[in-house]
Amino acid sequence: MSFSQLGLTPDLLRAVAQQGYTDPTPVQRESIPLVLAGRDLLAGAQTGTGKTAAFVLPMLQRLAASAPRNGHAAQRPRIRALVLAPTRELAIQVEESIRVYGSGRTRSTAIYGGVGFGGQYAALRRGVEIVVATPGRLLDHTRQGTIDLAAVEILVLDEADRMLDMGFIRDIRQVISLLPARRQNLLFSATFSNEIRSLAEGMLDRPASVQVTPRNTPVALIEQVIHPVDRERKRELLVHLVRTREIDQALVFTRTKHGANKLVEQLNREGIAASAIHGNKSQPQRIRALADFRAGRILLLVATEVAARGLDIEELPHVVNYELPMVPSDYVHRIGRTGRAGSSGIAVSLVCVDEGPILRDIERLLGGPIRQQVIPGFEPDRSIRPQPILQRNGGGRPARSGPRHGQRPVGIGGRPTTPRRWASRPRRDRGARVG
Repeated sequence: MSFSQLGLTPDLLRAVAQQGYTDPTPVQRESIPLVLAGRDLLAGAQTGTGKTAAFVLPMLQRLAASAPRNGHAAQRPRIRALVLAPTRELAIQVEESIRVYGSGRTRSTAIYGGVGFGGQYAALRRGVEIVVATPGRLLDHTRQGTIDLAAVEILVLDEADRMLDMGFIRDIRQVISLLPARRQNLLFSATFSNEIRSLAEGMLDRPASVQVTPRNTPVALIEQVIHPVDRERKRELLVHLVRTREIDQALVFTRTKHGANKLVEQLNREGIAASAIHGNKSQPQRIRALADFRAGRILLLVATEVAARGLDIEELPHVVNYELPMVPSDYVHRIGRTGRAGSSGIAVSLVCVDEGPILRDIERLLGGPIRQQVIPGFEPDRSIRPQPILQRNGGGRPARSGPRHGQRPVGIGGRPTTPRRWASRPRRDRGARVG
């Protein structure tokens, strides 16, 4: 099936062709006709499946089909579509897709934390039809009276599970309460927890359902490999893999912001061009790091979990888990940054003895073992005993990493720890982000 068979207009088909796409992905093939028909949609799709175009293309077509005519056209546009995204990176990328596919015919803007209100307020005053926003900053605008959501016809929740993981459930429900009751609703999520299903039941009206990827299943084109190594030799092994061209350009994941900064400093001293991206970096710093990475000026982009879902880097050959994530499903989100849109990719994990229980939890989630390969010269010392993993922030205090919804805090080996009182207020997306 080609895009021309999905019911898209010639303008949108030309825009798709200009981006080099000829055949729709499964989520696009199933979702686009349903959205064009005006149906509410509950879609299960992981990163790298083409889900952004699955809602952007039909959303643009529906808005164009019901655009104000003649005398009303000169009026300042009102916001007719709202897309909620978990991170500012994703918000920026979705808004960019809207501009690319809309060929400038539909006004849009991105609203997110970490930057001043001035530019966002100016864009809203000029008038836009589509807003892509992170929940916290959007609510800040509603409280300031700088945004009007009374004319919203289409609501999209992109990566809804990630937004709930980040504590945005109350913000999302508050945003929904500010919207017109009659609207089209589209919810995209990689996984479906009970809380996601509860949100969908209260938000969607007789939705169509699309499921293109089984829950927590990594993209099939990703080759996964574990390199066992001593904890103190991880950086040395990473440098070796880069210099021997076993790893080309790669997105490298650490658990903490402090760890990302430290690794970047060490890599740069070794002569390997690297930069960090995490919640403590300003928006200009993050944009510059991404631009340098995409242009090939740096080989390694070292990131915390903030980038696991929010980045869209075409033809990324490698993802490296310098440290395994404490939550097994985050492993799937991380490696999904490669092997996207039909391309192959390699996910490399450097695993020390401390991470054995975490690795077993990940393999249990995946339903089988990940291939292991010991690199000659980096054989692990079997006499080293495992140590507890403490996530630390830049101040050296143990970092508090809240549980996923429906879970108790996870300790070593995936065992629940003693329950504790977690912050009940949702995290805001102003500047610093988890990671």
